Amino acid sequence: MNRRTYLRRLGAGGLTATALSAPVAATTHENGTSTGNGGAANETVSSSGGSGDGETHEVDMVTEGGGFYFDPVGLHVQPGDTVRFVNASGSHSATSYSTDNDAAETQRIPDGASGFDSGTLEAEGATYSYTFEVEGTYDYYCAPHKTVGMVGRIVCGEPGGPATEGSIPDAPGSGVMPSSGDIVDESSIGYPYVPGSGLQPLPWQFWAGASVFGLVHVYLFSKYDRESGRYSAENADE
Repeated sequence: MNRRTYLRRLGAGGLTATALSAPVAATTHENGTSTGNGGAANETVSSSGGSGDGETHEVDMVTEGGGFYFDPVGLHVQPGDTVRFVNASGSHSATSYSTDNDAAETQRIPDGASGFDSGTLEAEGATYSYTFEVEGTYDYYCAPHKTVGMVGRIVCGEPGGPATEGSIPDAPGSGVMPSSGDIVDESSIGYPYVPGSGLQPLPWQFWAGASVFGLVHVYLFSKYDRESGRYSAENADE
């Protein structure tokens, strides 16, 4: 049984996920995209300047078990590929660490690349698409849940740019951020990534505990796991 199926069964038994986000009114952005808070799925398309003729990949934006995350947390694409961010549950955004976005303290996308920001998507199934053209490493976050570690990384073509020069400012809620090199090697890395485990997800017992104890469990697991010394320098962000 995978962790997602397990958690859904727990939820059916009465466990309640922690909710940290509040509804956000519909917004229209400068690039012409719009987000809504209605009940039906709505699609927003970024004016990234790309042709969009490449492959389309999907990243789920998830609220589950008291946690918030992008899945996969690491994704490798090629120039011209499009990533469709899907609001699987909760209210989320896909927002690049670029200085034209609020709450982005630093630039963590390649030089010459355009930043992206979906705005907060509230409807389940709502999507936001962005076409990647400039090669390099792109770090991004969910605006409502950035401070609790809802962050992700996408490598377009070959790794490079500011995101390879230091650790991501907001560490993932559990596990660590996969390096650019690992993302290229694996193509897609599910959340959470724990180096040295063969890129396998954490055992279901962890997710069961997280569903009961929420973010406190996730935080303590991450804190003590990091202090255990299992993360060598070779597994640091690249």
